[in-house]
Amino acid sequence: MNKDHIIKRFISYVTIDTESDPNNPEFPSTSKQWDLAKILEKELINIGMSEVSLDENCYLMATLPSNIDYDVPTIGFVSHIDTSPDFTGANVSPKIHNDYDGGDILLNKDKNIVLSPSYFEDLLKYKGQTIITTDGTTLLGADDKAGITEIVSAMEYLLNHPEIKHGKIRICFTPDEEVGKGAHKFDVDRFAADWAYTMDGSQIGELEFENFNAAAAKITITGKIVHPGYAKGKMINSMTIASDFINRLPKKEVPESTDGYDGFFHLHHLEGKVEQTVLQYIIRDHDKELFETRKKLIQDIAIQMNKELGNDAIMVNLKDQYYNMKEKIVPVMHIVDIVEEVMKDVGIKPLVKPIRGGTDGSQLSYMGLPCPNIFAGGHNFHGRYEFIPVESMIKATEVIIGIAKKVANKYKP
Repeated sequence: MNKDHIIKRFISYVTIDTESDPNNPEFPSTSKQWDLAKILEKELINIGMSEVSLDENCYLMATLPSNIDYDVPTIGFVSHIDTSPDFTGANVSPKIHNDYDGGDILLNKDKNIVLSPSYFEDLLKYKGQTIITTDGTTLLGADDKAGITEIVSAMEYLLNHPEIKHGKIRICFTPDEEVGKGAHKFDVDRFAADWAYTMDGSQIGELEFENFNAAAAKITITGKIVHPGYAKGKMINSMTIASDFINRLPKKEVPESTDGYDGFFHLHHLEGKVEQTVLQYIIRDHDKELFETRKKLIQDIAIQMNKELGNDAIMVNLKDQYYNMKEKIVPVMHIVDIVEEVMKDVGIKPLVKPIRGGTDGSQLSYMGLPCPNIFAGGHNFHGRYEFIPVESMIKATEVIIGIAKKVANKYKP
């Protein structure tokens, strides 16, 4: 696997701004996602992929035809084009750090932004490797342009090495995953794979077939503005009510205090004036019953507070986003076992663990396409401290190639 080629391909993708927009109902939510999709369309044609198709919804699909004379299941690989709106993805300026020495990495001298293993301990796993970082002013976009890099590189390698035998492979690059819509218009029938894998995990070795059940809650609180000098008995300050609402939720059940299978309430946006305050939460839990309990608690708090206030000042809008894919994967666990075997074959210790988030794969699994998640190699997604070891991308590419080989061998007559 050519290291310089992987680096060049990855950097060519991350320097294209593809940030999605959670507030735009259009699909895709930003027109700039088309910029990368069209570049990838040409690239897939140039490397020799078949049935390359970019549809009206910005889903790019392609086929690597089988090169064997017997039938095996068609497998797929999926990654997303967009980057998170949580932190800017415009004007990304990647920095390459060769032979990382285990010390602090100065991302931006002018702004004194430092990526330090004293805070981000995972850096120490990659001493001696080549690490790509941001310049401290943007995210990097390894989520999920690393996945795209790995899929394209694996397909190119298989095309250039026909001696490696494999069945039919389908790939798809999707828009709007970061705003929860990545699978909404995915045509599972057209994709026509027996199962697939998203290349959208974090550190090397991650293999995930469980994820959060997820919902979004928008709490709108209505107040009443009156001149503060004459406000007694008349003003209703929606921000004060909002503060009370926040404090009635469990204080330790937040992202910064939970891990593993713990669920949480995450207040990710707050906008307020006296007359109106809007709180936006995401609600997460692996356990379906606890997930429903969390949603009910949000509603019960609003009902109780409205009773205390004597009016319907608090309105709750709840919307489910995706569900735990475990229910759909457990009946076909052999598709996870294959990846574990391949990882061991290429010298990787599998890290089978639940996703504290979601991927296109969670929705696709419920749409009839079982779709576990495999590491793409990045760390600290969605922020200025994002980084990725190049060696992890190379290993992920080897895993894709290994899965193709393993499936062909397992189903050989």
